[in-house]
Amino acid sequence: MDKHFHMKDEKYRSSLITNVLGKIGQRALLYATGMDEEDLKKPFVAVISSFSEMVPGHTHLRELCEQVKLGIAEAGGVPRQSETIAICDGLCQGHEGMRYPLPSRDLIADSIEMVVEAHHFDAMVLIPGCDKIIPGMLMAAARLDIPAVILPGGPMMPGNYGGNPLFCSSELREFPGRVEAGITTIEEMKKAEMAALPTAGSCAHLGTANSMCMLTEVLGMSLPGAGTAPAVSTKRKRLAKDSGRKVMELLKAGITPRRILTREALLNGVAGAMATGSSTNLVLHLMAIAHEAGVELSLDDFDRISREVPFICNLQPSGKYPIVSLDSSGGIPSVMKMIEQRIHTEAMTVTGETWAERLKSVEAEPDDVLRTMDKPQKSEGGIAILHGNLAPKGAVVKQSGVKETMYHFRGKARVFKSMEEADAAISADTIEKGTVIVLQYEGPKGGPGMREMLSTTSLIMGRGMDEDVALVTDGRFSGATHGPCIGHVSPEAAAGGPIAFVRDGDMIEIDIPGRRLTLEVSDEELERRREGWKPYMKPRKPALAKYAALVSSADTGAIVDVSNLSQP
Repeated sequence: MDKHFHMKDEKYRSSLITNVLGKIGQRALLYATGMDEEDLKKPFVAVISSFSEMVPGHTHLRELCEQVKLGIAEAGGVPRQSETIAICDGLCQGHEGMRYPLPSRDLIADSIEMVVEAHHFDAMVLIPGCDKIIPGMLMAAARLDIPAVILPGGPMMPGNYGGNPLFCSSELREFPGRVEAGITTIEEMKKAEMAALPTAGSCAHLGTANSMCMLTEVLGMSLPGAGTAPAVSTKRKRLAKDSGRKVMELLKAGITPRRILTREALLNGVAGAMATGSSTNLVLHLMAIAHEAGVELSLDDFDRISREVPFICNLQPSGKYPIVSLDSSGGIPSVMKMIEQRIHTEAMTVTGETWAERLKSVEAEPDDVLRTMDKPQKSEGGIAILHGNLAPKGAVVKQSGVKETMYHFRGKARVFKSMEEADAAISADTIEKGTVIVLQYEGPKGGPGMREMLSTTSLIMGRGMDEDVALVTDGRFSGATHGPCIGHVSPEAAAGGPIAFVRDGDMIEIDIPGRRLTLEVSDEELERRREGWKPYMKPRKPALAKYAALVSSADTGAIVDVSNLSQP
């Protein structure tokens, strides 16, 4: 009798809810969604976006979903759409809400695991917009290891302010500091904020959002052009439909994310980040993706590749142009062509091609947006890893955004236990030249949530103090950050790292070329300060309390570590 209810080939995961006599309730529920008997014979493909009316990088994603579903249906699959959450880092800047974006990364990965495993989808197309959503979806793809394509929402068009058609929000963030310093007026600031973000999409500069959009393509998890095509372009709509078709090809070929997200692919991701001058947040996210893929990746890999792959892209905030300008210059394929001798060209992509095969047809021409390795923007990659007695397990700096005059800096510590305290001191003009601002207890556990310090760095940059002071924290920075800002100090203060024992007036030396971060305090004095120490505890609601209890150090990607949980 059961043979009459053998709806589809048992090789499909979804056959578990369509086949055999006893699945009568499941089939009835599927019919209730509008499926017919022919649909039940086809593979089911999850289309999961992070649509949100609150986040400009996500407001257009439902339209992209429709194109993806057309491509899946054309190729013989049954698409089924759902959504996960999206938090806008930009809206969270400068207040307690910034505790939540990084923890949301793991919640997003978990939510996708839950819906895909519970409903036994055969494949999936994941459609993120910004920041933590993209790595969360990449983590889910690596974890679940079913055929998957990532379609990022894409970059926003730049604004036009003061005769500058390349105006981006990375510069806009400096206006409060300029107003406080008397450099500009509130009226001009209002004009700028109205002009800065003219369309849907991820903020137009190379912040974390567009760094992650571009990374999906470098890793091979999205189609050519998906990393840089404007969010509002017809090109992105075509990419959406083709992503739907492509995931069906991957399903037929049995190609899953772990065949793509190899160590070689992850190292390509590091190389791409160095070449483009991407956000320091990529360090956290690449480490977390590697963890989910079962791939070894360490801070040493970042530092080694930083010395091998120069910074070649003239992109804001470290350079001149928005992301759409890079798209016009050939996008990620052209970047990868420029650094071809430094990447693993045998790495596979979702097109079924290796990078070597993909790059055969690419002719990259250098221009003011995209330089060559022989004539780069800077001779080293965009990110540097520092070590020293202040950061025994490492710290991260976006060296592409630091003026060479600040590559070496030695100054007196001014210590704060929160971003708000530091912002108030800067706004009150109490930070003297030669100061190293030290922000403690902003790490993954201590924050909790490892807040970005963009409000602090923007106040510094807006005042023109980027050659007068430096900032060191166990928190992190926005991709829009530039200047002498060192984050991800590990171990963090809440874990008893040396940063917890810095005191006002201590001397700190920053040596970016030498990759050193040194607190000029003896080991004996640090041990004396450690006596009787208890971590400073900030108030936290249940979601953050759970996160703080499980999250690992920044040097391992701030992953939610369940390895020590007892098994029943």
